[in-house]
Amino acid sequence: MRLLAYLAASACVLALAFWAYHVNYDTQDRIDELRDLNREIASLNEGLTVLNAEWAYLNRPQRLRELVNLNFTSLHLLPMTPEQFGTVAQIAYPTPQADDTGASGTDLAGLSDPVEVKADPEGGN
Repeated sequence: MRLLAYLAASACVLALAFWAYHVNYDTQDRIDELRDLNREIASLNEGLTVLNAEWAYLNRPQRLRELVNLNFTSLHLLPMTPEQFGTVAQIAYPTPQADDTGASGTDLAGLSDPVEVKADPEGGN
């Protein structure tokens, strides 16, 4: 009986050692993956910083003004004025239609109708 208890205890110790061995190596693999991901995140953050700096450099108002002046004859770029925007009164809203129950609802098919807003490119109405 005592021999059987020793064998069972030895088997449990071996099983736990095997389990601990695998958990240890799985943990080390996960730590290596985490290091790789942190390196990749740092690299992408550095690239994002460079892209933000390039974007700020390319969007300098002086540079954009020079580009507008250089290409004015072909593009006819002008500053936007408030007269170029439409008003709420110019929007054609669909009329609500009553359904079978008598309740008022909106017709979703009517929402796809084009809205016509006319703006003069020269800045006037």
